[in-house]
Formats: sequence, structure tokens, C-alpha cells
Amino acid sequence: MSRRGVLCAGGAGFVSALVATLVGQARTARAQALAGPVPEVDRLAVRIVTDNIVVQFVPGQSLPGLRVERAAGNQSPDRPPRTALAGEWGLAMHAESQRGSEVRHVLVDFGYTPETLLNNLDILKIDPARFDALVLSHGHYDHFGGLTGFLAANKGRLKRRLPFFVGGEDAFCVRTSSIGGQFGALDRQAITDADLALMLTDGPAVVADHAFTTGRIVQRTFEKPLQPTREKVGVTNGFGCFPERVSPAKATGDYVPDDFDHEIATNYVVRDKGLVVLTSCSHRGVLNAVRQAQEASGVSRVHAVIGGFHLVPPLSDVYFRDVVTAFKELDPDFLLPGHCSGDAFYDILRRELPSKVVRSAVGTRFVFGA
Repeated sequence: MSRRGVLCAGGAGFVSALVATLVGQARTARAQALAGPVPEVDRLAVRIVTDNIVVQFVPGQSLPGLRVERAAGNQSPDRPPRTALAGEWGLAMHAESQRGSEVRHVLVDFGYTPETLLNNLDILKIDPARFDALVLSHGHYDHFGGLTGFLAANKGRLKRRLPFFVGGEDAFCVRTSSIGGQFGALDRQAITDADLALMLTDGPAVVADHAFTTGRIVQRTFEKPLQPTREKVGVTNGFGCFPERVSPAKATGDYVPDDFDHEIATNYVVRDKGLVVLTSCSHRGVLNAVRQAQEASGVSRVHAVIGGFHLVPPLSDVYFRDVVTAFKELDPDFLLPGHCSGDAFYDILRRELPSKVVRSAVGTRFVFGA
């Protein structure tokens, strides 16, 4: 059976992974199985809440099928600004989707620090009480560092049993960066204490009725992504991943290369437009992430790819051009790189596909569909 067939049928492997019990007090719940066609939405707006750069005084623009809204600067004449959007090395995205009169709000990733995340959510007037789901793409601090502080600041305000999606137990493993420093220890207890419904989704899963995760991203293209971290299996002082729920080959008792097998992308199908893929960081390869979304949904047309593409040195310009060539063959309507996409790659992409590329920045809102 194809991946789409498994997705639509709610196959046994998919369901068992989805409802895998953790330990002790950990709360889990069953995600909505996709039975029938992949969800479609009439309209999708993706707001960049946290990203590396802040761009001020750049006008918005309207393109066929896409409206780009830039966050305004100080709007009070003769009054000095007292707050400002903050940029940091990290990523968080707010997706607001609409189908008929039905609206859903999903927060994808949490940036590097809670101070930046909370500051930007407040300035952008995004109310966490309206969130219908939270998604973590993978277990790196620049994507979950703001989580614990976000949960503490919004204690009692989030919807009860709010679904929290991660791509697998590996998301909880302790990580160290190849350039030095501890780089990952997702706080499972904080998730439990916040009364979130923890979802382990190594297969495709429906998110808030409107979106879906890719599940495990198969490495099927020529891409050879960087492996900037190492992971260690085991639990120490309540932090870490459970050995019985990860590959035995990783359970060596020491750090091993991080294969990002748990990384997921979050995706929408916009009616009459096609797929919008929120890649987050693309450690499994940005092209692989898009191909996985296509396979999971059965939708081949790609409307937009947005997020981190993870195309940075020491990867070469030759490699970057190969990726750009593949994007030309894929022929998406829009490419919206941010976070870890890299200036050298962006320059080549912009030069080769100028009508398709719009740069991301903190506060930017990308509106797809009607």
C-alpha cells in the first residue's frame, strides 16, 4: 500500500506509533486519523514569529496567489517606540487556516528563547489561547528553546489537552553541537505539567483538522544534509529519550551521529493552489521534505515551500546549484526561505528564480488563497 493509502486507512503501524505510551504520568492521546481525502483549506496565513532577521520599513507586496504583509514599525507620531520585534537564531511560525467559516490556529516551533517568542507574540497580537495544536519539528534548541517559558507564561490559558506533535522519541534525546555545547534536552515534564496531549507521529498525522505532518522523511533525493549535532540515548535526571523506543543501533551509551530521523514538516493543501510545506529546518533535506509531503498527501502540485532550508557552508555552491536545479524541476509557485537557509544559497536561488523567491523576516505574514 502507498503512504497515502496508509494515511487514509489509518494503518496499524501509524496508529500504534501515534498512541505509544510514554511512562508514568505522561499523557498521550490519539490524533485524528485521516479517513478519506486529505484536508483542504480555502485560505492559509503563515506569520513568521521568530526568525534570524528583522526587516523594517519594507513595503508588502501582492503576487499572483500570494500576499506578503510586512510588520509595521512605530505607528505613533511623536512618540518613541517602547517595544520592538526581536530577531534571534531560531524559528517559530503561526499558521492560521480557514475552511468555510472554520478557522484553526497552529504554532510550529518555539524559537531559541521564550523572551523573544513571548515578546513577538504579544506585539503581533497572536493569542495563544486560540491555538488548536502545537508542532515541534525536531529536537534542537533553536526550535524548542522557547517552549518551557511559553508554557509557563500561558499556564491556564491554553486549551485543555492541547495536542503537541513531535516526530518520534528521538526528539527527546540529549544532543551536543559539533562546534561545542549542549544542544538539546526537551523537557518532557513541562509538557506533561502543561496538560498537553503528547503525540508521537513517525507516520503522517492530521493536525487540527486542517493540516498534516509528513511523518518520517525518507532520504530519497541526491541530498546529503549536514549533521551538525550528535545525540545520546538514555534518560538522566528526567531528561532524554527512552532506549526501548529508539533504534537499538543508537543505544550505545555514548553520543552517535544525529540522523534527524524524528524530523517532520507541517503541511497544508490550499484549494486550487496545492501544497504549502512548512519545512522548519530541513535536516533531512528540503527536497526530501517536499517529496514526503507529496507522497503522504497524494498531491503533486507545490504552491509554496517556507522555512529553513539548511543550505549553508561547508556545503558548496555546486551543491546549492544542484538544489536550485531540482527546485526548477519541481516548479513550486513560491519559495520563501528563512532561518538556516544561508546567504550564499539565497543569492543563487534569487538569481535563478527571481519571480518565485520572497525572503522571510520576523513579523512577515504570507497569505495564500482567497
